[in-house]
Amino acid sequence: MTLLTARPAKPRRTITWKAVFVLAMMTMFAWGSLYVAPPSLSLLADEVGDSAVDAGETAGDPAQTADHGEGGHAGGHPSDPVAEVLLAITVILFLAKVVGDVFERIGLPAVLGELSIGIMLGNWALFTSGMFGADFGQMFDFLKPGESSGEDNTGVVLDMLSRIGVVLLLFEVGLESRVREMVSVGVSSLLVALLGVVAPMGLGYAVGYVVIPEAGWQVHAFLGATLCATSVGITARVLKDLGRSQDRESRIILGAAVIDDVLGLVVLAVVSGVISSGEFEVVSLLKIVGLSFAFLAGALALGAVQLPRILFKAASALRGHGLLVTTALAICFLFSWGADKVGLASIIGAFAAGLILEGAHYQEVGEKWKNHHLEDAIAPLSALLVPIFFVATGMAVDLSQFGGGGVWTLAIGLTVVAILGKQVCSFGVREPGLNKFAVGIGMIPRGEVGLIFAKQGQDLKMPGGDSVIDNATFSAIVVMVMVTTMITPPLLKWAMSKPEASGDPSTSESGGTSGS
Repeated sequence: MTLLTARPAKPRRTITWKAVFVLAMMTMFAWGSLYVAPPSLSLLADEVGDSAVDAGETAGDPAQTADHGEGGHAGGHPSDPVAEVLLAITVILFLAKVVGDVFERIGLPAVLGELSIGIMLGNWALFTSGMFGADFGQMFDFLKPGESSGEDNTGVVLDMLSRIGVVLLLFEVGLESRVREMVSVGVSSLLVALLGVVAPMGLGYAVGYVVIPEAGWQVHAFLGATLCATSVGITARVLKDLGRSQDRESRIILGAAVIDDVLGLVVLAVVSGVISSGEFEVVSLLKIVGLSFAFLAGALALGAVQLPRILFKAASALRGHGLLVTTALAICFLFSWGADKVGLASIIGAFAAGLILEGAHYQEVGEKWKNHHLEDAIAPLSALLVPIFFVATGMAVDLSQFGGGGVWTLAIGLTVVAILGKQVCSFGVREPGLNKFAVGIGMIPRGEVGLIFAKQGQDLKMPGGDSVIDNATFSAIVVMVMVTTMITPPLLKWAMSKPEASGDPSTSESGGTSGS
């Protein structure tokens, strides 16, 4: 019997920043060389190419002519329409993840990095004006809808992928929310959420009315609706990093933020419906409000009668892989389609689908999916599509609009009222001894939810055919989202570190009892 000696473990290989930098530079150099080739080489290539084509045409060689035809390669085979899409996805994911990592290392959310790289790609021609020529400034234009060459528009495909990404994002938000938790957070969270919707919406409408009075009430109303949003994910991350997630203030903030999302989506549905109808009528308003609540109530009713459990049980009887994700996505997409058919935004259906799905629906149907988590199962798909949404949103920002003072005035005005409007939330905290200031700070970030609302405004058309949110207004909203998202982490850390931030009444009482 021979004794086996353990081999020394090999050191784990890691990719250093130097390797990432070198790889990025090599990729950019190889790609950029297509646009900034030296003049002498370009002229030589053109002469050789023209001579080859002329020779082929003179000789009557159809194969030579076909090789240089539109959509072909020198090798003679037709161009694959998906190739450019794959290149676009590679560029977006690589830049989004690298820049997102940089932002996280400096204490900012990765979503800001993805948004920033989108702004850079969308305004590449502006950043590189006067450098290397016009071709170099247009090297990223194929990522934009309507600006790709050929019959297969890469930008349109990316736009579709980004729309699916935002549906998945709202589905994930719904999965992380629980109806029981919203009911159990108490009166304070409900009051904080209500004030966090009413105050910002009124202030946002007022800013739009003062700064851009010519835009019309539809734009003013949608600006107010955009300010209603609160990014629960960013606040939850900060509280978790501080180790204060179980504080009473933290539970009020997180509960209110979840309720805020639901109310914000209802407001979005109502405002969008009123704008689409073209006029403000009490009957139309009541109809849209009733439809929105009826849709959410219907979704909750389907969850109460255990429809998801029935569907998961039926799917568990099938053989094959990926049935958990497939069933969940089918429910999500079906709800999104249903929301669109009844006149609501598809993201509302995705949120409702996530809201009614719980782990018990699929973990208790058998051993097949026991101890599985749907959030983890769909994470790889979200990691692919959600960054495309944020980058595409950043690309829609037109920095040339900031040449005048109007856009800056609107951006500053929206940012100020976005911060002040959420501070009104602190008046909703009813328990004595709590840090009300921290609650107001925790409701400030708009994050991905604000971007979703703004993107919906770009897609929403008024009866005349114009978008509710034009490029200038959209750019101002993105500035507001970025500023509110950037200032919240340091402000919340400072606010929660104040002595009164630990004032949980139950803790204080128990401490006093033990002391006596």
